[in-house]
Amino acid sequence: MQYPGSIFTEAAYRQHLQHLVEQALQEDIGSGDHSTLSCIPADAVGTAVLKIKEAGILAGVAVAQFIFQLVEPEANVIVHKEDGAYMQHGELAFTVRAKVHTLLSCERLVLNTMQRMSGIATLTKQYTERLQGYNTKLLDTRKTTPNFRLLEKEAVRIGGGINHRFALYDMIMLKDNHIDFAGGIIPAINKAYAYVQTLQQPLKIEVETRSLQDVALVCKHAEGKAFRIMLDNFTPEQVAEAVQLIDGRFETEASGGINLNTIAAYAATGVTYVSVGGLIHQARSVDLSLKAISG
Repeated sequence: MQYPGSIFTEAAYRQHLQHLVEQALQEDIGSGDHSTLSCIPADAVGTAVLKIKEAGILAGVAVAQFIFQLVEPEANVIVHKEDGAYMQHGELAFTVRAKVHTLLSCERLVLNTMQRMSGIATLTKQYTERLQGYNTKLLDTRKTTPNFRLLEKEAVRIGGGINHRFALYDMIMLKDNHIDFAGGIIPAINKAYAYVQTLQQPLKIEVETRSLQDVALVCKHAEGKAFRIMLDNFTPEQVAEAVQLIDGRFETEASGGINLNTIAAYAATGVTYVSVGGLIHQARSVDLSLKAISG
């Protein structure tokens, strides 16, 4: 269950995921799942299936398996559809056999996680389909739900998008407020570059530009310092002009208000990336259910 393209190794990803799951279970169970404790024997074993009730892109199957087996290592999860697969109403994602206490205590966390992840993956797939035929790639952002970023970004990856930086610590991005507080775009870049030279593991620097004049300044003074120029709230026409001005010396990223209706126009400019915060914060959860079956 590696988190591809991120700063995490396999072990680190599992550690982060375990922390997330443990905190979420503590939030939901607290002193005990008294509904289950009150009427289900502790040794009762049962089987449940994850039913798909809406078309889209399935995401979170591997996480669901992780959740059940973290609570009960002997839980048997039989996967019928893998993460990233197209799903239709009436299909089954997986079957799980475990103690009934495990099934009922994990049910809501599994559903909340998979519904949210599948919604993000489904929306991401819609965006990536609009980019077919172009070289431009789709990035997510840090506009995520607190404490759930790990799995929201994983859902973007499952849907065909590319994860941008995970957090503030794995890349330098000089945005408008950094630039204004630092006294201008070039002072901000120079200070950031000097800072990076003091680090044991140097970080890449991306800089936000708000005008073609900013782009010209970065091209003139920051080559070899910044690696990517963000074109924030530019029109497609302005992005095309900026891409021509940059002429391959930096990676380029168009950002700000890009949606399903406009993404193709931005891709047609030849920009390297488009970033869309709405992949996560505008995604609608997909309808799924976990149901007990006999046997």
